[in-house]
Amino acid sequence: MPDMTRPPLPPFTLDTAVTKVRMAEDAWNSRDPVRVALAYTPDSRWRNRNEFLEGREAIEAFLTRKWARELDYKLIKELWCFRENRIAVRFAYEWHDADGQWFRSYGNENWEFSEQGLMRRRLASINDVPMNAGDRKFLWPAGPRPADYASLSDLGF
Repeated sequence: MPDMTRPPLPPFTLDTAVTKVRMAEDAWNSRDPVRVALAYTPDSRWRNRNEFLEGREAIEAFLTRKWARELDYKLIKELWCFRENRIAVRFAYEWHDADGQWFRSYGNENWEFSEQGLMRRRLASINDVPMNAGDRKFLWPAGPRPADYASLSDLGF
């Protein structure tokens, strides 16, 4: 399969970086490993916590495992900074395990993009914090966060 182009393309401006972050958030909130993996180069390299991955197939398999374990996953990403073909984001997501224990996971990601706008490197550091179901803040229906829903900064994170 030839590489596709995924606008917006680098070098990023503030507007295109914000758009790229929201596109990634919406894709991850779909919880569709195939859809999400297509945003990465075929040879994309990842570090996710303590796991190192290379290539779309590995990314797809990882995401399939992730969303089988992290149930009712809902994510908010926020642009931290950008330059040329790189974007840094901070994020939080809420999920529960099979036993019903809720968590809020906080993290940072560093992204590097190809000229075609596909992510070729993703470095993620993430911490999970147990919480009570009543402390949840990400309460929209499954799928993308509504455009008028609060950001991480608005929520005080």
